[in-house]
Amino acid sequence: MNTHFHAIIPAGGSGTRLWPLSRRATPKFLHDVLGLGRSLIQATWDRVAPIVGEDRVWVVTGESHFDQVAEQLPHIARAQIIAEPSPKDSAAAIGLAAMIIAREDPDAIVGSFSADHSITNVDEFRLVIDQAVAAAETGDIVTIGIMPRNPATAYGYIETGELLGLDGAPTARRALAFAEKPEASTARQYVNSGRYRWNAGMFIAKASSLLDILAEEDPPLYSGLARIAEAWDTPDHDEVLSAVWPGLEKRAIDYVVAEPAAAAGRVIVIPGDFGWDDVGDFDSVARLRQPVPGEPRGVISIGGNTDLLEVDASGVVFSEGPRTVAIVGLEDLVVVDTDDVLLITSRSHAQDVKKAVSVAGERGLDELL
Repeated sequence: MNTHFHAIIPAGGSGTRLWPLSRRATPKFLHDVLGLGRSLIQATWDRVAPIVGEDRVWVVTGESHFDQVAEQLPHIARAQIIAEPSPKDSAAAIGLAAMIIAREDPDAIVGSFSADHSITNVDEFRLVIDQAVAAAETGDIVTIGIMPRNPATAYGYIETGELLGLDGAPTARRALAFAEKPEASTARQYVNSGRYRWNAGMFIAKASSLLDILAEEDPPLYSGLARIAEAWDTPDHDEVLSAVWPGLEKRAIDYVVAEPAAAAGRVIVIPGDFGWDDVGDFDSVARLRQPVPGEPRGVISIGGNTDLLEVDASGVVFSEGPRTVAIVGLEDLVVVDTDDVLLITSRSHAQDVKKAVSVAGERGLDELL
């Protein structure tokens, strides 16, 4: 275990494609979306805490979710839950955490791991992260490139180059460029070339290296975060945070750090194939919970005490309470039954659930968001 390795878990977003299960007040990372007995953020903790040690896990989340995160993660020190007054995207979240960590540990290596993703092969994940930490000792930014299962258009891609021959990181390659979410034809070209990996948004780097690039690429954001970090454990904390945070620009870490670093030849990719999924919609949930090949598909029930009656049907059902749900003659159905909303859709339309959230907002149904 590298005693200077710290894990940052950004826990934000509202997960609108998993509505009405995921809401502003209770976003998807707080839910046991996959019906495995642990919420997504708890599962993330379970993966990373053994790698870095419980005392080196940090969570960045919204002020309104602070108590919920603390309750779900009882082993984390409350001082290591960093509360944001409002969402400012990943550059501010990860940058602030890196600054606070670097003040305590100037030799820190930080890794960012989303609170709401799924990984099924944890042993392989840990081996890949071990390589990433070794590669980060070079001072470059390291990212994990996921072996694509299909030409997905919902993910960004990383173009990989030659093997680097690094000690402790035998599979490390140079990252040539980051690519935005592509059209279907472009995605097929990426996958067929064998050079591209999915961008899972995991970054591992020396805190000093990450912050140097942040300072160079976005000086106003860096200086604002530095003011906040300097006051973090002082009596001026609340005053400085309320004065500076609203003026920070909302930007993703990919645009501020990863892409400029890649253009300068300073990003390393560690290929990974450990069953990663961003649990982005109900189709992802159904895929992650579907039976092994060859077994009957049927209907999967998650949560609550659902009494399921299925006849010639398949799909997934979420219920927050006791309910009898009957599905007859329908394939790949998604049913989400909460106290105030009943959602019925299909796996093929799972990406469109966020449109229902938009319609609810347009109609002024804020209590449903």
